[in-house]
Amino acid sequence: MTRVAAAQFAVGTDVANNLATCVRMIDAAAETGAELVVLPEFCNHLSWYDDRAHAHRMACELGDSFLSTIAARAAHHGVFVKIGVTLAHAHGRTTGASLLFGPGGELLGRADKQILMGAENDYLDAGRQDSPIIETALGRIGMYACMEGVVNEVTRSLAVRGAQVLLNSLNSFAVDEAALHIPVRAAENKVWVIAANKVGPLLPADRLPEIAARLGVPPDRLDGAGESQIVAPDGSRVAVAPPRGEAVVVADIEIARADDKRRPDGTDVLAARRPELYRPLLATPAAPRAEPGAEAVTAAVALPDPDIVRTLATAGADLIVLPELAAIPVPELADALRGTTAYAVTTVREGVAHHGLLVHADGVVARQPQLHPTARHPWPAAPGSTLTVVELPWGRIALVVGDDALFPETFRLAAIQDAEVVAVSHTPAEAWETSLGLPERAAENRLNVVAAGTGRDGALSGGIYALSPDFTLWTAWQGPFAGVISHPDITAVPAGGTGVRARIRPAQAANRLVSRGTDLVADRPRRPFDSVPVS
Repeated sequence: MTRVAAAQFAVGTDVANNLATCVRMIDAAAETGAELVVLPEFCNHLSWYDDRAHAHRMACELGDSFLSTIAARAAHHGVFVKIGVTLAHAHGRTTGASLLFGPGGELLGRADKQILMGAENDYLDAGRQDSPIIETALGRIGMYACMEGVVNEVTRSLAVRGAQVLLNSLNSFAVDEAALHIPVRAAENKVWVIAANKVGPLLPADRLPEIAARLGVPPDRLDGAGESQIVAPDGSRVAVAPPRGEAVVVADIEIARADDKRRPDGTDVLAARRPELYRPLLATPAAPRAEPGAEAVTAAVALPDPDIVRTLATAGADLIVLPELAAIPVPELADALRGTTAYAVTTVREGVAHHGLLVHADGVVARQPQLHPTARHPWPAAPGSTLTVVELPWGRIALVVGDDALFPETFRLAAIQDAEVVAVSHTPAEAWETSLGLPERAAENRLNVVAAGTGRDGALSGGIYALSPDFTLWTAWQGPFAGVISHPDITAVPAGGTGVRARIRPAQAANRLVSRGTDLVADRPRRPFDSVPVS
């Protein structure tokens, strides 16, 4: 077992004071017996500057007194220390850097942040290289920072290249970081994640009232959201700090657990990826984007019962999603939709292929083959090669078939084709797939997700993950700002329920600016893909 720690604390504009705090927190973590300590992002200076020149002046340089002191403290305790700072480079470049110091004080690795958040774009330069895998006596370590964990590419690349433990330094006021974005990166990649966030004001104290008033949010909502945490490969949080106040959280972890990538059916969730399908993700999104769909339509998730489908359709449901391989023949499903404008989604086995079907009263409108073969269904020998987006009167929809729902790349393929709604007919096998996976696919891609599945007992599972119009601090909010920046509105299937319905918002998919200057899809990192290069 390896004892690891995440430390959370506040940082201001006094560099000497910030350094003293870092040292004090490293000492506190070392006193618990931790062998690895993770500190937050931007530990050297508050992430707020007058201009790019000011940011460059305040940044650390490799070997300077700030970083030498951190290195010496790591050596003093014989521990690994990961810290996030701004780093000055030649020719005026400044990056947000993750640095890992070894127990001898040596610099073991550096990762420059590849996707910047909001005002960081005004002061910093994005990293130009993928984050390295660092071989250590503890295991294979990967590093990332804050916004790099709000999308899937950086952490996915680290896991695919063999990382067992991912170290995340954050500078975030968003409460959905702790609830969703941090744990999902552990679960989807079956790795350990150790994440350290800030507490206290993330903006200068003298500017805070003015900025908060301009944004229309309470000043305390611009504090670091804390909840630093250690997450196991199944997505469970084994240690969590409070949302406010300095803290060190500690856990004893078995790093080798991250070597088992198998789902309960035996599928290796990384080996089952199909990089050749992800070629389009390396390209720059085409412009202009398609026109937004309807402001709102009604979606439903239901058991495959013709009477239930008919009731939902006649009551005004525009889209009804059934679990995969639903035991209802297509003609019977179409008949249940007769006299309505509703569409239904299910899947069928057709020989050696597993197809998703989009059905209208007149019959099958579109087909989508499953893209990723998995061990759960040994019979699909003809996987598809393309994810198709279908135009409907109220918006653009993609079908995610069966275990394709396991792969974040599937939903990214839908997003770059301007899908607004994704219908998922699947069979979840692990708790995280519904509690973390589906909400994250909606959040990181700005997609409305309507998902139906069944458990081992045959009970309906899933729900409706609708895009909220309250998105980022750069749009007019309809309600009070609660610290959530990208989490969807969830209407889950109630226990023992036969179905559920809720409004989804196709037009909201057009707004992907999670913060000023940061588009969740257009600004995704391209380098992390182990895909076939674009020719």
